[in-house]
Amino acid sequence: MQVVCLQEEAFYALFDKVVEHLESKRRDKPAKWIDGEEAMLLLNIKSTTTLQKLRDEGKIRFSQPQRKIILYDRDSINEYIERYARETF
Repeated sequence: MQVVCLQEEAFYALFDKVVEHLESKRRDKPAKWIDGEEAMLLLNIKSTTTLQKLRDEGKIRFSQPQRKIILYDRDSINEYIERYARETF
């Protein structure tokens, strides 16, 4: 095993680069579970009632980890939108 010694400044500079790299990777990949506000943006709807109707009818997947927290599956929303897409002539 080798031991590498770094000056404190070099260590923190390297650490900052690693954190920056990890954050950029995380930003590139959208979250699988999104809140209601983002779900409504993706669906281009303004009513929480419409969102609840889609949820109740089983048209989009959701998870309710706590009583007042409802998260929506981004993939199921995209599938729902694709299902109703019309092909051009």
